Amino acid sequence: MSAQAAPAHATVQAAEQGGVLLKLVIFSLSLGIVPLTSYFASEKYVWNGNSTFAAITAIVAANVVLVAYIISSVRDDKAEREATKPSESRKDR
Repeated sequence: MSAQAAPAHATVQAAEQGGVLLKLVIFSLSLGIVPLTSYFASEKYVWNGNSTFAAITAIVAANVVLVAYIISSVRDDKAEREATKPSESRKDR
């Protein structure tokens, strides 16, 4: 029975790693695209050519993406810990 459980466990673990990799790629692309887009869009449409305020807008946008990634990672880690936590039985008390 354990010979069958090992490949199944490896398959589940590989699927989880694929999800983590996909999340990393999405946030990496967002970290490159969102600040650049917010800089040029805010410089042209919001700040009327003021590049200082547009740069501040881009910095805030980059920090928003970073904070979103950190929060997402912490929530995933917390959910993973709760899923792998063994259930408490009467014997353990």
